[in-house]
Amino acid sequence: MGQGIGQILVFVVVLIAASYPFGLYMARVFADDDGFLRRGRLRFLGSVERGFYRAIGDRTAKEQSWKEYGAHLLGFSFLFVLVLYAIQRLQGHLFLNPQHMGGVSDFISFNTAASFLTNTNWQYYAGESTMSYLTQMAGLAVQNFVSAAVGIAAMVALFRGFSRRSSATLGNFWRDLYRTLVYVLLPVAIVGAVVLIAIGVPQTFHGYATATTLQGGHQTIARGPVASQIAIKHLGTNGGGFYNSNSATPFEGPGSLGGYFELFLELLIPFASVFMFGRWIRGMRNALAIFAAMFVLFAVGVGVNFVAEQHGSRVLRTSGVNITHSGLQTGGNMTDKEIRYGIAETALFTTGTTMTSTGAVIAGHDAMTPAGGAVPLTMIFLGEIIYGGVGSGMYGVLFIIVLTVFIAGLMVGRTPEYLGKKIEAREVKLAALGSLFPAVLILTLTAAAVVTKSGLASMYNPGAHGFSEALYAYTSQAGNNGSAFAGYGGTPFSAYLGGIDMLFGRFVPLIAALALGGSLAAKRAVPASVGTFRSDGATFSVLLVGMILLTAGLMLFPALTLGPIVEGLMH
Repeated sequence: MGQGIGQILVFVVVLIAASYPFGLYMARVFADDDGFLRRGRLRFLGSVERGFYRAIGDRTAKEQSWKEYGAHLLGFSFLFVLVLYAIQRLQGHLFLNPQHMGGVSDFISFNTAASFLTNTNWQYYAGESTMSYLTQMAGLAVQNFVSAAVGIAAMVALFRGFSRRSSATLGNFWRDLYRTLVYVLLPVAIVGAVVLIAIGVPQTFHGYATATTLQGGHQTIARGPVASQIAIKHLGTNGGGFYNSNSATPFEGPGSLGGYFELFLELLIPFASVFMFGRWIRGMRNALAIFAAMFVLFAVGVGVNFVAEQHGSRVLRTSGVNITHSGLQTGGNMTDKEIRYGIAETALFTTGTTMTSTGAVIAGHDAMTPAGGAVPLTMIFLGEIIYGGVGSGMYGVLFIIVLTVFIAGLMVGRTPEYLGKKIEAREVKLAALGSLFPAVLILTLTAAAVVTKSGLASMYNPGAHGFSEALYAYTSQAGNNGSAFAGYGGTPFSAYLGGIDMLFGRFVPLIAALALGGSLAAKRAVPASVGTFRSDGATFSVLLVGMILLTAGLMLFPALTLGPIVEGLMH
């Protein structure tokens, strides 16, 4: 156990040390003055970028209001969902299909297109037996870049809302999209793919290999352009694997080092975005207060999952498992875990992948202890605000910050302010919409799934555990996470309902974030006074943690009592 704690601590130290300078770099990339593209050897990048603007129309390089920004963002996104749907349906007639796979069914194509459009990557299919190389690369991998870039662009627009004064615009969507793809995602993804290839992840256009076993039988080994997709799936907090078993497959996660590297890619941008915000608003102390609140909840999640899985469970006693006199598994709960990862790395990966909306898995969440399984469910239900997905995590936590300073304003008896901006009724309503809508969506669709005949047909387990699977499915999709409890099937009902879940769970908060940014950008700066509640200290961090738990916890706890909690009490 001590060795596992040491591994976690070393990983966290390395991650923070790398994310701070990367956050400062991201702040320079999106700076309005374009300074880094006008000096020295980088000047040619500015020429290429301006050529891109001319190619798509000069007017697209101009500043946009939040409504214009949102319209361009939505139009661009839904164009891609149509393309991705078409590629899946027609893949049997297209090239780069050495296994001659046929077209994907209509309901799986719809769910998958909605999934990758929304940065969810929920998978009701086995990639190695359903998707051709062309679909994996030109469809899914491309959308991994695009959906991540859309989230970051929305985050940058909201940052401008907090930093600008009396402005009617939030920047330009095409400019932010281009810079995200070219200067942030693409370079790191290329490096990440090279590293993954070096440690054993396949990258080839050859067909599947056939091996002869020791018994003289034949085994088909799936391979393909894996490393290029795995790098961006983690970096963009997407999570959709090339293989059905995701990062638990040796070809996606070859060994403990591979697991830590993939988790590093997942957490790099979400961690760095907090420091980027600090540099953007010229208030790093404010950013550190946010970072501290997020980190505390992250640490608690890792700790609970690690301890719960390390001590095992009476629930999971089976023949062939060593049991102590107290009825617990010796050596912890290794059910549905990979030995090459172990419990410590699995706990860290499970918490990290669910708090960032990545959804990649190296173990079966369905086979965790009741307390251990409650951690990933809780992390998703908190609403992508404990670092969260790329872009969406920061605008998610800024919703909660607006509500926090509103409560703080009531406490000190004056109009609430944050970073010199008065928080009034419009901002509070938008923040409430962005933060509470996903929870309402989750509970509504879960209820529909567990009381209808079509919904029950998707549940493969009865009782409290079956309810947990359904709750996790719609929590994961509304939270744009993509991980699953397993045991919840891909029927037409669940595929279409899940697609709706993902689309609304992604774009309602995103548009609320842009509207909030537009409202804040139009405001003038208000000078701080003795009555201004400080937002750069430990008191604010504590209040922010309380608000996160309050907004999500009051809606989550009743649902948890019907699933993981009652399941734990029954044994």
